[in-house]
Amino acid sequence: MYFDALECLPVGFEPKEADLAPVGSRYDGQIAVFGREFQEKLSNYREFLVGSGAIGCEMLKNWAMMGIASGENGVIHVTDMDTIEKSNLNRQFLFRPADVGKLKSDTAAEAVAKMNPDIAGKIVTHQDRVGLETEVVYNDEFYESIDGVTNALDNVVARKYMDQRCVFYRKPLLESGTLGTKGNTQVVIPHLTESYSASQDPAEKQIPICTLKNFPHAIEHTIQWARDLFEGLFTQPAESVNAYLSTPDYIDKAFATVGDSVKIETLNKIRSFLVTDKPMAFADCVAWARKNFEELYNNAPQQLLFNFPADAVTSSGQPFWSPPKRVPTAVTFDPASDLHIDFIMAAANLHAFNYGLKGSRDRDQIKQLAAAVTVPKFVPKSGVKIQVNENEDPGAGVESDADGLSALVASMPDPAEFAGVRLAPADFEKDDDSNFHIDFITAASNLRASNYGIEPEDRFRTKQIAGKIIPAIATTTSLVTGLVCLELYKLIGSVSRDGQTVRKVDDYKNGFINLALPFFGFSEPIPPVKTKCNDSEFTEWDSFDYDHDITLQELIDDFEKTHKLELTMVSSGVSMLYASFYSKKKLESRLPMKVSELVKSVTGKDVPAHTKWVMLDVCCEDAEGEDVEVPAIHVNVRN
Repeated sequence: MYFDALECLPVGFEPKEADLAPVGSRYDGQIAVFGREFQEKLSNYREFLVGSGAIGCEMLKNWAMMGIASGENGVIHVTDMDTIEKSNLNRQFLFRPADVGKLKSDTAAEAVAKMNPDIAGKIVTHQDRVGLETEVVYNDEFYESIDGVTNALDNVVARKYMDQRCVFYRKPLLESGTLGTKGNTQVVIPHLTESYSASQDPAEKQIPICTLKNFPHAIEHTIQWARDLFEGLFTQPAESVNAYLSTPDYIDKAFATVGDSVKIETLNKIRSFLVTDKPMAFADCVAWARKNFEELYNNAPQQLLFNFPADAVTSSGQPFWSPPKRVPTAVTFDPASDLHIDFIMAAANLHAFNYGLKGSRDRDQIKQLAAAVTVPKFVPKSGVKIQVNENEDPGAGVESDADGLSALVASMPDPAEFAGVRLAPADFEKDDDSNFHIDFITAASNLRASNYGIEPEDRFRTKQIAGKIIPAIATTTSLVTGLVCLELYKLIGSVSRDGQTVRKVDDYKNGFINLALPFFGFSEPIPPVKTKCNDSEFTEWDSFDYDHDITLQELIDDFEKTHKLELTMVSSGVSMLYASFYSKKKLESRLPMKVSELVKSVTGKDVPAHTKWVMLDVCCEDAEGEDVEVPAIHVNVRN
């Protein structure tokens, strides 16, 4: 394969022959290609690295070798709130077994400083998650002090937040990600390319609800069903109980927009967890688990076969149970079965956790307790609605039981009787082998698989699927990080000696790779969408900036004079500051106010001390009364 990146060479300050001569430093190889002036820019660059996991470690190592921030004015800020776990060691190569339990950002910084002592003391480490709650740390002054941002994140929410920050402060962003053998890179340049959030990946394909609930035919279906069951048994009921006990008028507030069937199901769960099935000891938890076993793996398949017998046919005369549908069989509880006891043990311990009761791992004790539980004989019910097709409404044909709902509401216990009582919801955590989470999902999934004749899976594979774990491959990480560093070369080499940005959008490249094929593809970044406003155009990178704390009246007048537009609405976040239809009295009080005073008056809070710029969203009309889209407004409230 042939690959070159000649576009990485500096533009606007191309090196002369003398500038390429070695100077006796560790960077002579790089100087021979880019020149001493470029190396000086590189050494004084100021970058913010968000994340120091797999990509973050590789990025820091590359930057250390390149000499990023090794100069007098250079600095690398790196943040990561996580500590090092043993499972990180196979792909995050800056960490060693002795580092387990230490902070990732601190440890990574120390490791690369040993590789290149020139950057010792040049890396500022943070342990703060990026988000609204840490804008006091990563504030206006922070972003104004850096040249760019590089993401090394593992979730879309944080990526989009950093993208918004980069658009607001007009900072370049280097984005990348890996998924097994796949990887991608994206370069985001102010005014030159679209932002990261401007385009989105297609939604992840979901398993149809009817397949999960009634017609699974692959182990992935039973594992997802078990994962949902975990939430339905150990997370949602406990959360509902806590909300019921702590929220005044819970029933009116929580069910204002839902149907009667959802109300009845939720209230029955709350009543069950608080009254009818409340355990007093671990033995009660075992009995509860045994009854759930019977309902899930014996009664439910029997009910399904009652509705759709094995020889049932469709309206067209075809067998109902045609592939991929599988005819289910009921499972009879057997205390001698390890799989059956695995389910009882995990379910009982998780139920005990909800109530703060002491659990048990004594299989013999659990086996005896489970075998002693008497379960009523199942009698199929007529009129039970079962969803068959994905586009079929599962609630269709179900009559509302207003009388039954009223009776249930009347029978609910008084929250005052449970003062101080709170349950502990089980928040799914795949990496703790002692919490029974993966144990439950494995047993529940394999029992479901036995209902439908599906080959079971072991605990490790179940953990991978339930936790959506895709193994990280170091080769993919190193390749993606290398491509990002090429784009960083272009960024640093794109500003001429007179301060002008001289690169065009087609000089940059977004990368898409798949080592399994192998496939290596590159495309030019997409330019930002332009919107016309009167005789001018703007993009998402543009804004109307006011360098002082302007009054609302001055803002309205300026828009009318400068842009020939009438402001009809002004908001800050979720707070409406101005609307043309406000009463005369309200307008008279607000128009003379400065933006900072207006925000305080409406929200009841001062503009945070760390915030210099307040962003306003506005609605405008032109002379013909037509709505006109305009950029956001940025007001410096500290001047």
